[in-house]
Amino acid sequence: MRIDAHFHSWQLARGDYGWLTPALSPIYRDVNVPDWQAQALAAGVTGGILVQAAPTEAETWHLLALAERHPSVLGVVGWVDWLAPDAAQRIQALARHPKLKGLRPMLQDIPDPDWILQPALQPLLALMADLGLVFDALVKPVHLPRLLTLAERHPSLSIVIDHSAKPDMAAGTWQPWADQMHALATHTTAVCKLSGMVTEAGPHPVPQVCRRWAEHVLACFGPDRVLWGSDWPVLELAGSYAGWSQACQQFTAHLTEAERAAVFGGNALRVYRLGVFPSLS
Repeated sequence: MRIDAHFHSWQLARGDYGWLTPALSPIYRDVNVPDWQAQALAAGVTGGILVQAAPTEAETWHLLALAERHPSVLGVVGWVDWLAPDAAQRIQALARHPKLKGLRPMLQDIPDPDWILQPALQPLLALMADLGLVFDALVKPVHLPRLLTLAERHPSLSIVIDHSAKPDMAAGTWQPWADQMHALATHTTAVCKLSGMVTEAGPHPVPQVCRRWAEHVLACFGPDRVLWGSDWPVLELAGSYAGWSQACQQFTAHLTEAERAAVFGGNALRVYRLGVFPSLS
C-alpha cells in the first residue's frame, strides 16, 4: 500500500488561510480530497495523511469531517490553540476522533524559534505522548537544535520532521542543516518526511536538484525512519505530483524492495498508528 504522508485540502471561502493569497496563483483555488485522489491514484497512491494548513481548530474539525467522508484519508494532522487555558481538554476532545493522528503548531511562522520550549507547553506535549499522537514539526533549519531539546525532554513523543526541515536548497546551503539532521537522527527517535523539498529549490526547479539533500535524509534516518509525502497542492508551486513521485523513486532506487515499501507506505502506517485509536482512559 502506497501512502502519501502529507497532503492538504482547503476551501478559500473558509477565510482562515492567511498565508494563501492571490500572489500564490498556482494554488489559490479550492482543493478537495477528490482532486488529490486523482493525482495520487495516477501515481499508485491509495491513501494519505491530510495535514492542517490553517491555525484554527475549526479547520481541524473540517478536515476530520472530510476524513469521515473519504476512506482514502487515513488520518489527519490537526492544529490546536496551544496557549488556551483549556488546551489539554481541547487536545483530548480532538483525540476522541479516531482519524486524528497528530497535531502541528506552525512553528515556521512563529517569530520566536524557542516558542515550543516554553514551560506552558510541556504538559501538553506529554499529554500528546500519552495519547499516542504524533507531533508534526513544521520547521526550518533554525529550529533543529530546538527539536533536539524537545526530543530529550519528551523521549516518548513521536516527532515527525516535515519537509526535511526545509533546507535552503535554492542558495545551496548545506551546513549547519546537514550536521543538525544527522544529530537528530542519531540522538532521537524522530522520523523525517521526504516531502516539500522541491518548493525550496529555487525558481523553476527540477526535482533532481533535491537529490543531495534527499539522499542525506535517507542516509541519516535510514529507510525505516523516512516517510514519503507529496505536500500537494503546495507542490504545484514548483512541480507536479507525478514528477515528485518519480524523482523520489529514483532517490530510493538503491534500497531493497522492502525498504522502498517502508518509505512509501509502511512507515506511515506505523508512525501514525493507522487503524489504532488513541486511549482516553
